[in-house]
Amino acid sequence: MGKQSLIRVVCADDHPLIRDGIAFALSQERDMLLVAEAQDGVEAVESFKRWQPDIMLLDLQMPRMNGLEVLSALEAHLGRSKVIVLTTFSGDSQAEKALRRGAAGYLLKDALRTQLMDTIRCVHAGQKKIPPTIAMELAQHLHSQELSQRELEVLRGAAAGCSNKMIADRLNLTEQTVKGYMKSIFAKLGASDRTHAVVIAMKRGILEPHT
Repeated sequence: MGKQSLIRVVCADDHPLIRDGIAFALSQERDMLLVAEAQDGVEAVESFKRWQPDIMLLDLQMPRMNGLEVLSALEAHLGRSKVIVLTTFSGDSQAEKALRRGAAGYLLKDALRTQLMDTIRCVHAGQKKIPPTIAMELAQHLHSQELSQRELEVLRGAAAGCSNKMIADRLNLTEQTVKGYMKSIFAKLGASDRTHAVVIAMKRGILEPHT
């Protein structure tokens, strides 16, 4: 098979073991060629623009620029190139944001061993590839209201164990205003209390585990 017919891949992930594993797996495929690797978001953007690959494998959590920021930076430059997001987060929120920014595939890292090659070939052929569990989550929350930036800040405070007064002091708000934001958060997430709201937000990927 000539180089012109190979699926040219750029892999962007900050974990060397993930990159090494993907590099080895791709080397075993006759129709694929790894042309570049990137270990952070800035390198990912540079590598994409330099190589214009058929497929970019893009980790969501990276230093300097995260995967969503990389997608935003590349949105106008994708052309025929396709991006497959790699992530450990199974929530619908991150997937929805990635797909809205132009990602054509979404793959959980625990499925790399069994589904990576099929996902690359399907996306390269023009299909979208999303795990069924995430597709169901996306459908379930299709009409859900997105949290505002201020509501996210309030929810992060709750996730850190802060009282309404502490959150108010941190954000230079009144305690009553914070209570109003919490009420709105509960309504948007379908949560019964603060703990429930944080659990839902973690599960959906609205809040990251380290938040």
